[in-house]
Amino acid sequence: MGELWAICFNGETGHHIAVKKAVPLQQCIFRSSEFFVEIDGAYLKSGQLGGTIHDQHHHMTWNLSFHSDAQPLLLLPLSLYTTKLPAAKSLVASPLAMYNGYLTVNDERIDVTDWPGSQNHNWGTKHTDLYAWGQVAGFESHPASFLEVATARLKIGPIWTPAMTLLVLRHRDREFALNSLAQSIRARGSFEYFLWKFRSETPEITIEGTIAAPREAFVGLSYANPPGGSKHCLNTKIATCTLHLTHKRSRTEETLTSPNKAAFEILTDDRQHGIIISA
Repeated sequence: MGELWAICFNGETGHHIAVKKAVPLQQCIFRSSEFFVEIDGAYLKSGQLGGTIHDQHHHMTWNLSFHSDAQPLLLLPLSLYTTKLPAAKSLVASPLAMYNGYLTVNDERIDVTDWPGSQNHNWGTKHTDLYAWGQVAGFESHPASFLEVATARLKIGPIWTPAMTLLVLRHRDREFALNSLAQSIRARGSFEYFLWKFRSETPEITIEGTIAAPREAFVGLSYANPPGGSKHCLNTKIATCTLHLTHKRSRTEETLTSPNKAAFEILTDDRQHGIIISA
């Protein structure tokens, strides 16, 4: 089957809308020769997306164009994209994309003019067993800087791996890819509801950060897992991120902040998180 999702977060009213529609695979198109996906008439292709979705409570429509000059960002080392593990892969195809067009949420039209964001792609044979994922498309003082970070644990048979933290930061025309297997194990990352702390260090740089949001900033989603069962996804796009950078060779420090514009997602089997599953 195919699933179409649309979510709108309103940080001013605290009223968030999440809608999902599942349709038979015959109502979907996934082209392998070009970037094109269509699910029940809604489409995503190079530079453009549009569609509509509704349930018994809500209705959303969107017609947007996007453009990015940035190179794709790989959260994993390149060699791991052809291996069996991890079973779930992730990349940012269009970091720092600029969006234009409009969307409607129920009866409200929202015009979109040069909104920064990204276009991402996740795929695999199963969901990662437990993770926190975060993204910042532009910081307050450095709108051209981009962060992609994840802390994850895998379950292999009855054994849980240690927490692994992968981090890629593009900042000041540099890419700091702290994402090798050895680096991810040495890094520190821990999260709870709803605060995440992480730290990764190389001989060149130390990157230490927090991503957090209040409970009411999240929506709860049910993710079907291909091998069977489902995971709970707790998602917000209005979290706050603070990064502290220590450049060891120049002996300088700087702080990057993104108030209420960071993505923060937790995927878990736990059912005691207190978030209503709305889609």
